[in-house]
Amino acid sequence: MEQYRTRPAPHPQRPQQPQEPQRPPAQRRRPPAAAVPAQGGGGPRRPALARKLPRPRLTGLGGGLFACAAMLPVAGIDWLLFDASLFCYGLLFLVVAAVTALWVRPADLITAPVSAPIAFAVGVWPVSGGSGGFGGQLMGLVSALSLHAGWLYAGTLVAALIALARRAVLSGRRRARKPL
Repeated sequence: MEQYRTRPAPHPQRPQQPQEPQRPPAQRRRPPAAAVPAQGGGGPRRPALARKLPRPRLTGLGGGLFACAAMLPVAGIDWLLFDASLFCYGLLFLVVAAVTALWVRPADLITAPVSAPIAFAVGVWPVSGGSGGFGGQLMGLVSALSLHAGWLYAGTLVAALIALARRAVLSGRRRARKPL
């Protein structure tokens, strides 16, 4: 039967640095951001603006839901402002596909090109122009998907290229960190 340690391993004492006298917060001097190294060593800190920007990391399902949820308002705005122009819808789809591919977690990069065509199909329904009940709506949707497949392929290609580029960067970083 194994015996596990109950006390932490002893660590050597670190040398104490001389403490700066306490001053009120208004009188404390802070070094410029570029002069202070980042935690964990190597390189300067990021600028203040870059630290405030969001860096969402969506799961595969979250990326697909984000893309679908973004394409519905895009279609509604396109329907209201541009009279259901599928050209404007296609341009906005390219933006949503790119953003989705940028915000997906590195572990789920393969899902970005898969969720893009699904989001296109979900969002094209309001601008498809079908009428006359369920059958007319369905025929309008199928017609819009077949006539504007170029936008569908372009958005999927954008998402796939961004995902491949991100994967290549991650692999390069991993190889650079790995010792020979």
